[in-house]
Amino acid sequence: MNVVIVGNGLAGTLAAKTIRELDDNVEIEIFGEERYPYYPRPNLIEYLAGRLPSTKLFAFPEGWAERQRIVVRLGEKVTRIRPGERKIETVSGLERFYDVLLLATGARAALPRVEGIAQPGVFVLRTLDDANGLIDHLGTHKRVAVLGGGLLGLEIARAIRSRDAEVSVIEYFDRLLPRQLDPAAAAILKSHFEKSGISVRLATVVREVLGSGAVQGLRFESGDRLEADTVIVAAGIVPDVGPAKDAGLEVGRGIVVDDLLRTSVPTVFAAGDVAEHRGRIHGIIPAAFEQARAAAYGMLGQNKPYGGTVPFNTLKVAGLYLTSVGEIDAQGEGYEALVRSLPEAGLYKKIVLRGGRLVGGIWMGTKKGAAEISRLVAAEKHVEALKKDLLEDDFDFSEIT
Repeated sequence: MNVVIVGNGLAGTLAAKTIRELDDNVEIEIFGEERYPYYPRPNLIEYLAGRLPSTKLFAFPEGWAERQRIVVRLGEKVTRIRPGERKIETVSGLERFYDVLLLATGARAALPRVEGIAQPGVFVLRTLDDANGLIDHLGTHKRVAVLGGGLLGLEIARAIRSRDAEVSVIEYFDRLLPRQLDPAAAAILKSHFEKSGISVRLATVVREVLGSGAVQGLRFESGDRLEADTVIVAAGIVPDVGPAKDAGLEVGRGIVVDDLLRTSVPTVFAAGDVAEHRGRIHGIIPAAFEQARAAAYGMLGQNKPYGGTVPFNTLKVAGLYLTSVGEIDAQGEGYEALVRSLPEAGLYKKIVLRGGRLVGGIWMGTKKGAAEISRLVAAEKHVEALKKDLLEDDFDFSEIT
């Protein structure tokens, strides 16, 4: 059996690793657009901050793929898929036939429709080349504007600040991390973030990146301006569906897949940031991990359905540990929210229940209990009798079985 995987990011690499664990005889070949072996994308943040050397970026030691008998072809972008012939073609003219194909092409950074956004001095952070280009630029350009107050934008801002840059975060919505935090938690985070020396502008619309051949600043919808010589865009992702769409596969915002991660062509699977499952593109690492494994099983005919991923994010921002999981807003009949907040200490705990079952939570300012809350949310555990105790610092989670 011959398996071809397009994309050597998390989903593609993990799928190949899982297939090899399940079957020692399958031929596996990965085609990666980048020139580098697989590296976890979060490592780029630590690399950008100067806390991780380039030699520590990569997930596996040199020679790992060869020892696993996985052929990895780097710098070979797949430009055409022919499902009828079970064949792919690359930019260099290479052709390969397959029995089953996995599309793990990931996504590219979304760019807002802003005048001047395409000029030198504007960066995104999706690849190692992006990171290297940004690091070089920051050597002489240290007035930085980060467009986006989501997870990636805040991580980038923190990393850049550690390089003694002057950093401003610009967020379109009225709070930081609008998908992960409610207004009260976001206000606490903003306060602590600004104490670290990073400026934050909320509910702000960027109309223009100023400059002609070199960034000079931003112009906002209000007419105000901000001086900057570096702009970093962290405004979401766009799944890379080009080859799949050209091949006639069903495509919505991403490549549409079923619970087995099959596309509209049964011999073609998709996983990771490019996959649209039940109308949703998750765009988070846990989902890519779970989809890759499910796809690996499915490609071998060992069906292991994927039922979706509970949104889960953990990070450390401005010295605050933060975990956000599941549904964070208690809206609608049957929902209830309980909160414990100590803003001066940066502590904020919130649980969201539906019918007595735990369906979401925010855990900020402490790691204690965060993993347990995440596990309970994933299981939608019934906690009605203990709901008030869950927020206490000394609560013993072993009481919940």
